[in-house]
Amino acid sequence: MLCELQIENIAIIKKSVITFQKGFNVMTGETGAGKSIVIDSLNAVLGVRTSRELIRTGCDSAFVSALFYDNRIHIRTALENLDLPASEDGELLIQRRLYADGRNQCKINGMTVTVSTVRQIAKQLVNIHGQSDNQMLLAPEYHCAYIDRLAENENEMEVFQSAYGEYLSASRNLQSLNTNENEKLRRLDILNYQIDELENADIRVGEIAETEERLALLRNAERITDALQRAHAYLNGEEDVDGAVSASFDAASALEEIAQFSEEYNELCSQIREAAYTLSATCDDLRDRLFSDAYDPKEIDALEERLDLLYTLERKYGDSEQEMLSFLEKAKEERDTIEMSDEIKAQLSLEVQEKYAEAMRAAKVLHETRVRAADAFCKSVRAQLSFLDMPSVRFLVQNETGELTENGIDTIEFLLSANAGEEPKPLAKIASGGELSRIMLAIKSVLAEKDDIGTLIFDEIDTGVSGRAAQKIAIKLKQVSKNHQVICVTHLAQIAAFGDTHMLIEKAEHDGQTFTQVKTLDFNGRKYELARILGGLTVTEIQLQNAEELLRNAENEKIG
Repeated sequence: MLCELQIENIAIIKKSVITFQKGFNVMTGETGAGKSIVIDSLNAVLGVRTSRELIRTGCDSAFVSALFYDNRIHIRTALENLDLPASEDGELLIQRRLYADGRNQCKINGMTVTVSTVRQIAKQLVNIHGQSDNQMLLAPEYHCAYIDRLAENENEMEVFQSAYGEYLSASRNLQSLNTNENEKLRRLDILNYQIDELENADIRVGEIAETEERLALLRNAERITDALQRAHAYLNGEEDVDGAVSASFDAASALEEIAQFSEEYNELCSQIREAAYTLSATCDDLRDRLFSDAYDPKEIDALEERLDLLYTLERKYGDSEQEMLSFLEKAKEERDTIEMSDEIKAQLSLEVQEKYAEAMRAAKVLHETRVRAADAFCKSVRAQLSFLDMPSVRFLVQNETGELTENGIDTIEFLLSANAGEEPKPLAKIASGGELSRIMLAIKSVLAEKDDIGTLIFDEIDTGVSGRAAQKIAIKLKQVSKNHQVICVTHLAQIAAFGDTHMLIEKAEHDGQTFTQVKTLDFNGRKYELARILGGLTVTEIQLQNAEELLRNAENEKIG
C-alpha cells in the first residue's frame, strides 16, 4: 500500500506531505484546487512520462517521493532480479527529481535507477484509473487486454508470441528473396564489384601496421644509414684508431697477465672477454645491415600506393583488416544466397508454412482461454453493473476470429445494450459518460479480484453520475477497499462520505503566490466539506445536517 506521498515544487504545490491509510481514502476540494496535481505527481514518481512544465514557476527542479509498504514475495523477487535493495520490513521508497533542463533522477530504496526500471516496479504496486481509461474503454483494440488479464493466459501468450515471432522471421527472410529480377541483378553487380575489389587487394591481417612501419624506415633511410655507419665505426675502429671491439680484447689480454695471481682477476678477465665477443658479433651484425639494407626509392612509391589502397578500402568496408575480410565473407554469402535463391526460396516457403501452422495452433489455444474468460467476464461484469444501478443492461464480449496477427486470431469488442429490447452495440455508439464510469468500475472490480496489486487509484470515477448511482459507486469502492487500498478523487458527497480517510485539497494565496495544501479531516471537518459539496458558496445548517446524515448512513451501511 501507498503510505506517504511527498511533493515539492510541482505546479502550485510548493511542499506537501500526504499520508494515506489502509482502506478507502478520498480526496475532495474545489475545482482547480490541485487534486489533479496530486495524481500527476504520483504518475511522475511512478515513471510516467512528464513535462518540465510540471515544475513550479521559478524553480530549477521538482521532487516527488512515494513510500510504499509491500512485503509480498513477488515484489521482493522483482527487486532482487533488478539488483535493488529490499527492506526486511517491506518498505519501498521511490523518488524522482525533475529538472528544468529536462533531466531526471530516479531512485528506488536509495539506489539510482532508470525511469523504465521504476515503471517495472510501479506497475506491480499501483493501478491508476483516470478519464483516459474511459476513452480506452471506447477503443476496441484495448478490449482483448482486459480479457487476457482475467484469463491468466501468460503461458499460452508466451508460447504464441514465440511461435508468431518465428513465423514473422521466416516470412521476412522469404520476402527478402522475393525481390524482382532487376533488383537481384543490381545487387549482384554491387556484390561482385565489392568481392572483386577485396579479393584483388589480397588483404592480410596486420598488413597496414607493417606497411606503415616499413614506410617509416624507408623515409628515414639516410638517417638510419648514417647512424649504422657511426655505430659500426665506434665498434670496429677506423684506420689508425682502434674501436671498442679491439679495445675490449686488449683489456682482456691485460688482465690475463695477472689472472694467475688472483681468482678475482681471472673472473674479470673472463667477463671482459665475453663482452668483447658480444661486441664483435654486434659489430658484424651492423656491417651486415649496412650492406644488406638497400633502400630503393621505388619501394617507397609502391608502399605508399599500397597504403593508399588499404586506407581507401578501410573507409568503404571496415576499420581494420579483419573487418574488411569479414565484409568480404558476408558479401560472398549474400551472393551465394541470391544465386541460389530459387532453391532457398523453396526451402523458406516450406519453413513459412510450418511456422504459420505452429503459430495458428498456438493462437487457437490462446483463443480457447479467451473464450472461457470472456464468458466468466460477462457474467461478473453484468452482476457488478446490476449492483451499480444498471440492472437492465446487457453486456457482451464479441469475439470474431480472423487472420493471424500479433494478437492471435481474436478481434474482441465489448457490446452494450443499456435498455431492454435494444440490440447490443459497441460502447462508443451508445454509452454515456456516467455509463462509461460505471462500466469501467465494474470491469475494475472484476479484475481487482484477480490483480495482485496493493493500491487502486480512481481519478474522478464519478463523472456523469449522481444520486442513487453515485451511492452505489461509493459502496462498490468501499467493497474493493476491503482487499485493496483505494484512493479516490471525487466531486460527489455520496462517495466522499464512505471514505475511511478524507483529505481536503485547498488552494490559497500568500505574498502574491498560489499554494496548495492537503489536510486530513476529522468528523466535523468532513461534515463541513460534504456540506460545501452539497451546497456551494454558502453552507447552511440544513446542509450540515444532510452532510452528517450522509456520514452516519455510510457508517451504518453494510458492506459485503
